[in-house]
Formats: sequence, structure tokens, C-alpha cells
Amino acid sequence: MKDEMKTDRAPARGGSLVLVRPHMEFRAGSPADAGAIVGLIASFQSELTDDPSGAGAEKYLASVSLKAEREYLASERYGYLLAYSDSQLAGFIAIRDGSHLFHLFVERSHQRQGIARRLWERALEELCAPGSDGGFTVNSSLSAVPVYLAFGFVPAGSIQRMHGISFLPMRRPGLLP
Repeated sequence: MKDEMKTDRAPARGGSLVLVRPHMEFRAGSPADAGAIVGLIASFQSELTDDPSGAGAEKYLASVSLKAEREYLASERYGYLLAYSDSQLAGFIAIRDGSHLFHLFVERSHQRQGIARRLWERALEELCAPGSDGGFTVNSSLSAVPVYLAFGFVPAGSIQRMHGISFLPMRRPGLLP
């Protein structure tokens, strides 16, 4: 499952080269990756919780703790695909039960480079439930709604507020008849 996204360079004005896409390696996640995953999720905590301090979101924070992520990574219900730039976790996606997009995070310095889309496309190929029609659900953070709309998801209800977080339930209809 290891794949590489090579570094491309394009000429910029004045003849210098500009990095277009970083060297990226993709691989399956394992329980040993839990620390890096938790660190990436934690870097977004103030944006994900209704109170930037995390107050009132204790249940959510426990669900993304080191212990919880290790358990997800060891479970057959979850599939993780990680993107590494050199030795740094640049992003990851987690799919639950082959049809629910459970996590999708891209480190800030790697955003807007197509990594989220590449993770999503790889997850569709590699982590979908066998015999699936491609239908997916996600509980999108409010800031991520435009990303999921671009992936073909549509709102499946109104904004929900619980456990100190707000999210929009979304679904992506199956692609097969």
C-alpha cells in the first residue's frame, strides 16, 4: 500500500523553481502511529471544540485520546491511511466500517496541496467496505464542510451540538446503481 507522491517543481517568474508538491509517502496506519495521530488532532482542538479551551468537550477529547486512537488503530472496524512528508505525519484519514469517514486531518503547513483529496481517493479504493456502492457518511466539523462538499458529500441534517463540539452530518450517495 506504500505509495509515493514525488516532488514536482515548476518555473516561477524570474526563472527560479517553486515547490509544487512535497515528497509524500502513503501507508496504512498501525497502533504505533497513535502518538503522531493524536498530536495532529490536538493541533486543531481549539477549532474543533465549541470552547477553544476544550471545556465541556471532555467526552469528545477522550474519544481522540492516545488510548482511544490505539484502540481504533488495532480494531478491524477502522482503516487508517497516513501521508508522511519525510518523517513527519502530514495527514491521515480513518474510515470506520468501510462507509463512515471517521477522521481526516492534514497538518496546516501541508494544506491546500491536494493531500486531503489524495487521502480520500486512496481511502475509496483501499478502505471501502467490500461490495459497497461507495456511499459514505461523515460528521463534518463546521470548518471542513467545504472540503466534504468538494468530495461529493451533501448535508444530511442540521448542525448538531453535543459533547462540546458542533458538526454537520453529511452523506455521499453511492455511485453504483
